[in-house]
Amino acid sequence: MELAARLLLFNEPETLRMAKLGRELRAQGIDIVDLSLGEPDFDTPQHIKDAAKQAIDDNWSHYTPVAGYLDLREAICAKFSRDNGLSFTPDQIVVSTGAKHSLANAVLSIINKGDEVLIPTPFWVTYEALVQLAEGTVIKINSSLANGYKITAEQLEAAITPKTRLFMFSSPCNPSGAVYSREELQGLAEVFRKHPNILVISDEIYEYITYGGPAESIAQFDWMKDRTIVVNGLSKGFAMTGWRLGYLAAPKEIAKACEKLQGQFTSGTNAVTQRAAIVALTAPLDATKAMVAEFARRRERVLELMRAIPGFEFASPEGAFYAFPCVDHYFGKKDGENVISNADDLAMYLLHKGHVSTVTGSAFGDKQCLRLSFANSMENIEKGFARIKDALAKLN
Repeated sequence: MELAARLLLFNEPETLRMAKLGRELRAQGIDIVDLSLGEPDFDTPQHIKDAAKQAIDDNWSHYTPVAGYLDLREAICAKFSRDNGLSFTPDQIVVSTGAKHSLANAVLSIINKGDEVLIPTPFWVTYEALVQLAEGTVIKINSSLANGYKITAEQLEAAITPKTRLFMFSSPCNPSGAVYSREELQGLAEVFRKHPNILVISDEIYEYITYGGPAESIAQFDWMKDRTIVVNGLSKGFAMTGWRLGYLAAPKEIAKACEKLQGQFTSGTNAVTQRAAIVALTAPLDATKAMVAEFARRRERVLELMRAIPGFEFASPEGAFYAFPCVDHYFGKKDGENVISNADDLAMYLLHKGHVSTVTGSAFGDKQCLRLSFANSMENIEKGFARIKDALAKLN
């Protein structure tokens, strides 16, 4: 059967592939420790679940407005004001089926064939695929471990060409955990001031999960707000991955375009989730803060465990719940059966020999690293890192 050529433009996300491989091995009775998880291992807070139950009882069971219920969009505007000091109106908000959907709407609404999209590495796996689907051209700006996996204003300036249409990034970053400070964001924003035709997508899905001060948004600068699309959602900060609700805030023209596109793909987002989302966004963040405190405790232990593994080089993650060590120390080594040529090989070696699921850094645009999630219990983290250390010790 001949399928559409667009399917050849991109690959299956490596994060999903590793999760699938892990499930297949578990089905064979093999005990796999999952350090590839991209979601909190916590349950959704009770007050949010109660709101969803009430919504079912109150018969919120019909089609919803494409852009989302008005009172939810008002709650999102209030959240932006409370947490980010940003002022939006409901007609600038589009609610979608997850932040990934919001990102897809934005990219497909503004990118034409041949447009260049600047993406700092490492980046979340789907960014590149979305640009490819839109027939744009991805231009990668390589960050470095030495700079904490953040790019500089000078690097940004050097990458801009007359074809540059969009800059797309996350802070806090998946997979590196890098968080741009206000001063660093202002440096990037000053570059964009000189190039008024470039739009920005700021993926802020990990906003609440930081280990220093609060996350900053590039949209805070006066000359950036009317050209920035801020993407966020409920999955990470509220442990609501399966509820599937994301949202974006954008200039009205772009929000209208995203609404038009979404109207042909999915129409409005799940009614019950939207009602629960209002409570999530307006209630006190006590449950979120407790979850982040536990992530912080695990982060400290993960840093200790990585320091005990020969050859691991890494920056301390300032946000999200991932470590992103450089593992090229093991390239060229072997255990008698397997030769480790790159991070892909090492991830598969750890899966099949160490029985630990990780994600290769090449999926995120960095071929020298592995992504290790600490969105798992302390017991599983301890077990997983012990297995990693033992498996790596067999390579020479």
